Amino acid sequence: MGRMTSLRAVLSRLDAPGGAVATRRALSSSRLGGAALTARKSCVTCRAADRGVYERLATRRLVHTSAAVSSTQRQSADAKPEVEVVLKTSDESETLLKLRHTSSHVLAQAVQKLFPGAQVTIGPWTEMGFYYDFDLEEPFTDSDLKKIRKEMIRIIKKKLPMWEETVSVEEARKRIDSNQEPYKLEILDSILARDPEAVITIWHTGEVGSDDHWWDLCGGPHMESTGHINPKGLALENVSGAYWRGDEKNKMLQRVYGTTWETSAELQAYKKMKQEALKRDHRKLGAQLNLFSIQQEDAGGGLVFWHPKGATVRNQIEEHWRNIHIANGYDLVYTPHIAKIDLWKTSGHFDFYGESMFKGMEVDEDEYQLRPMNCPFHVELYKNSPHSYREFPLRWAELGTVYRYEKSGALHGLFRVRGFTQDDAHIFCLPSQVTDEIQNVLNLVEDVLSAYEFTEYEINLSTRPEKYVGSDDVWELSENALKEALGRKGWDYTEDVGGGAFYGPKIDIKIKDAIGRKWQCSTIQVDFNLPERFDMEYVDENNERPRPIMIHRAIFGSIERFFGVLLESYAGLFPLWLAPVQARIVCVTDGVNEYAAECLELFKSYGLRVDMAGGESLGKLVRNAEVQKIPLVFVIGNSEVEAKTLSVRSRHQGDLGSMKPEDVIKEMKQAVVERSRY
Repeated sequence: MGRMTSLRAVLSRLDAPGGAVATRRALSSSRLGGAALTARKSCVTCRAADRGVYERLATRRLVHTSAAVSSTQRQSADAKPEVEVVLKTSDESETLLKLRHTSSHVLAQAVQKLFPGAQVTIGPWTEMGFYYDFDLEEPFTDSDLKKIRKEMIRIIKKKLPMWEETVSVEEARKRIDSNQEPYKLEILDSILARDPEAVITIWHTGEVGSDDHWWDLCGGPHMESTGHINPKGLALENVSGAYWRGDEKNKMLQRVYGTTWETSAELQAYKKMKQEALKRDHRKLGAQLNLFSIQQEDAGGGLVFWHPKGATVRNQIEEHWRNIHIANGYDLVYTPHIAKIDLWKTSGHFDFYGESMFKGMEVDEDEYQLRPMNCPFHVELYKNSPHSYREFPLRWAELGTVYRYEKSGALHGLFRVRGFTQDDAHIFCLPSQVTDEIQNVLNLVEDVLSAYEFTEYEINLSTRPEKYVGSDDVWELSENALKEALGRKGWDYTEDVGGGAFYGPKIDIKIKDAIGRKWQCSTIQVDFNLPERFDMEYVDENNERPRPIMIHRAIFGSIERFFGVLLESYAGLFPLWLAPVQARIVCVTDGVNEYAAECLELFKSYGLRVDMAGGESLGKLVRNAEVQKIPLVFVIGNSEVEAKTLSVRSRHQGDLGSMKPEDVIKEMKQAVVERSRY
């Protein structure tokens, strides 16, 4: 029983994201950009006696690990505890946002000082840094980046003032023409196309007439002077190609990426996180583990091909999603992938979302359109029959594939694709039911995400903007419902006043992965627009026909993007219940193949994903399993055949000793059930 308990403990440990990653950084206590929720789950670590046909190999590894830990403990016995460094995003720190935006201007100024022929385009801040796009014929080299950074530090040390000037459109155009900056002229025209009454501002670095004066068409904000930038917190990271405006038909520019932090310690922590992120790149892991591919040449960009192993993991995710939704009172639906263009005109997508939709196709003299959203289809389902208030709430969920046009320059692995599956659901309810329904969704979000060990959340509530549809009363009701539901959960949140969509308030939830990065994930959106556009109604207790309240919600956002986040968070080390191959039977000699095949069939008969390998040295077979990140290895030699056992080795804990196949099956099944919770 001791070995069985040990195996269960190990399997439980295997289910933690990142596997061997023992610690996670806590979310910042700062509420500048959002509050964090922490509900950590502890891991159990235990060791079993070293046994099996490769006892010496396993023991040697375990002793080596133990010795290494002991050495580290001896070295750190007198050391001061490491101070945790919290890395804030630009949204969480106004100071960092300004520092990064100012750094982008300093970068552009330095480039134009060193490379007079360089034309500037755009240079925004990013989540944890900044970039600037340049039109320059000669490509930047690593040596160039060092020179540019050196010039940036010179500008920083000059402590040049940063100041804003409001100018007329004519004056802005005159100055841009004088500098011969065609890209800036195009930016000015695009600003005026969106808003002919837009206020045009220029941000200056240094005093006009001085040798170090530079200016840019910009809306700010910036620091008061370049001297606020800490040179020890500044780094230029890399150069990449970027099409102007993200359109492959336009010229390829050179994008220089950089990052700015308030302290050197923050910069070093950021660099460490970036190095870890590179190891976890889902595109690299997807190819290495044979999970998915994008057939760029033959099929086109942004279209995902799921290989058998990747499809197996995806199927586990989807099956868990279906089961938990059914258990929470949702009905599953399926809807078409195309519809007549009239549907998208009624919904408003054709007018407001047309640039992100693929071109239509003609069918029987009617124009049809690939769907960019699932929402209008669920509305059509609703309108198929009359409804009474007694039916509410209606909860309809669908894993619906949608298609959106993305410029080729914006495509990025599974994170930015042209065809993806949303875990969409829509709730139709009475005004009096909104709070309870929102709370139920929040509970469901927590239940689903915690199954993947995402337990730290950042919550943002966006409220009524200046221009909106719907009555003030229904807006107030919905906003109060969202706030009350969050209050019931005890979840802290940041309120983005005026940041809601024109058709309703919403809650956005970010998750934190194993190395501290935050990802936008779940969205809960109240919608007053579609019920009005589609003339939706129900019969209430007074026999009147009011509009229902419609709530959109997605937990993953999309299966593809969530899969990519999950793959990177786990570093490819999927927990047992998700792993495409949960265990591998390794045959020491061909003479044990018959018994191994019997064990293989036994495991498969219980629905466990186990395969078999042999014909090579034991060391190579074990290494192959490690490279493929298989959680468990069962080694079979002559002694195991005689005893009718397996020599069990886990991916993290080494040799766990000999066990009966039936006992292993029992423990594996239990571990899978406990993780899936359904």
